[in-house]
Amino acid sequence: MKRRMMMKPLLKYSLMLCTAIFLTSCGSSKPKVVTTKKEVRTKKTRHYNPEVTKRNNTIKPKDERVYDIVNYAIGFEGTKYKYGGTTKRGMDCSGLLYVSFQENDIQLPRTSRAMSLQGERLYLKDVTVGDLLFFETNKNKKVINHVGMVVDISQGDILFIHSTTSLGVVISRLSENYWNNTFVMARRVI
Repeated sequence: MKRRMMMKPLLKYSLMLCTAIFLTSCGSSKPKVVTTKKEVRTKKTRHYNPEVTKRNNTIKPKDERVYDIVNYAIGFEGTKYKYGGTTKRGMDCSGLLYVSFQENDIQLPRTSRAMSLQGERLYLKDVTVGDLLFFETNKNKKVINHVGMVVDISQGDILFIHSTTSLGVVISRLSENYWNNTFVMARRVI
């Protein structure tokens, strides 16, 4: 009986302790932010201004549609990467260029390797807006597996738009070590 009397307060304190822990753990969770209004992200590209590009001293594209193609591609900036993707829901590197050129009634193959066989091969010094840049990013296989499109040439640095597996559709500089080391060739398809 004495044992039972000692167990009752112990059980009572244990129950109170469990209740206190339970209540404090519920209150310590991070508050959730609920948004009812859809946020509109504005995508401002600091890299490309078609008016400046048209006026600077770089080689001018022969076809004015190049500027429409580049602007269309830039509209996908911030889109996440998706293998085989060709929409705002997800885009891969060749899909980005495929739809950008297709929007302007220019048919390109669907893969970067097949694209690398199109058009005229260029020296890097002859590259201009709208030209394609090809890369071998897989160290184990020496095949072209990535493509980007030149959007601007700023102070001798080539800026190109492409879709990466980690960042999605972005504008990068060819002078960045990774892209410079994996660069294979440039081609003009328009």
